[in-house]
Amino acid sequence: MTPEAFAAALRKAEAYLAAADPALAAAVAGPLPAEHYRREPFAALLRALIGQQLSTRAAASIAGRLLALTGEPPTPQAVLAIDAAALRACGLSAAKVRSVQAAARAVQEGALDLPALAAQAEADITAALTALPGVGPWTAHMVLMFGLGRLDVFAPADLGLRRAIQRLDGLTDLPSPAASLERAERWRPYRTVAAWQLWRWR
Repeated sequence: MTPEAFAAALRKAEAYLAAADPALAAAVAGPLPAEHYRREPFAALLRALIGQQLSTRAAASIAGRLLALTGEPPTPQAVLAIDAAALRACGLSAAKVRSVQAAARAVQEGALDLPALAAQAEADITAALTALPGVGPWTAHMVLMFGLGRLDVFAPADLGLRRAIQRLDGLTDLPSPAASLERAERWRPYRTVAAWQLWRWR
């Protein structure tokens, strides 16, 4: 999808969601900036690995230090040229260093063909990604959303989304992942775009 087509798809999705969910529409602060929500797939995978169990601010800080070493967009070759100590100095844990290196190696060696994945079904993409060390469903969801342009993906276990739904609906308790996934049904076929709106709003 070209940048222009992606921006047009966002505008269509926003109009649909505004009509489908007045509560969400009332919370939205203007159109989403299209350029912020599309990353090169390998960059999206790295960013998702970095962001596991971290705040948005902490993840952005670590990603910035890593990109200062690799250049942007990062390539598998650039990542693999950095030794483990330098990756740790960026703020990555030992486990995340191993995951980042494994992902870069898989892409470089062709075991993970990210461009080819873009045309596959969501379940197949998730299976390919979660076969990598340190990649679980949440990380796969982030790659689908930010790297592969899928507009109907939802990450029900994401704490930020659960807190946003709690605030949006005035709930006393934090909704469970299952309850969050059920709530997201009204946002089909644009659950990704609803998630982006919720993350920005919260």
